[in-house]
Amino acid sequence: VQLQASGGGLEQAGGSLGLSCAASGILVSIDYMAWYRQAPGEERELVATIARDGSTNLADSVKGRFTISRDNAKNTVYLQMKSLKPEDTAVYYCYANIRVRWDRSPSDFWGQGTQVTVSS
Repeated sequence: VQLQASGGGLEQAGGSLGLSCAASGILVSIDYMAWYRQAPGEERELVATIARDGSTNLADSVKGRFTISRDNAKNTVYLQMKSLKPEDTAVYYCYANIRVRWDRSPSDFWGQGTQVTVSS
């Protein structure tokens, strides 16, 4: 199983960007999916999570600006970002807790990271 992230890029402050991350390979189910970000010199921080039932949690710094969603049929998680700020600049990583076999506990999987740069 692999997570492949796409989207991101360079945007001006106040603009919008979207990220997507798809899980590929043979799997049984995906429980939690999430987006993290890591700015230069900073620790990786949790941005948003979404459970299989669609319930979400967002970091205070992005509430009202970012939206996380998922398509269970496509094994894909999305992050829609609006009203971007320069402090949103970071490498964004997707995460998924995936059960790859019925007889095994779920494992953590990470995407490769995608750069988001917001200019002032």
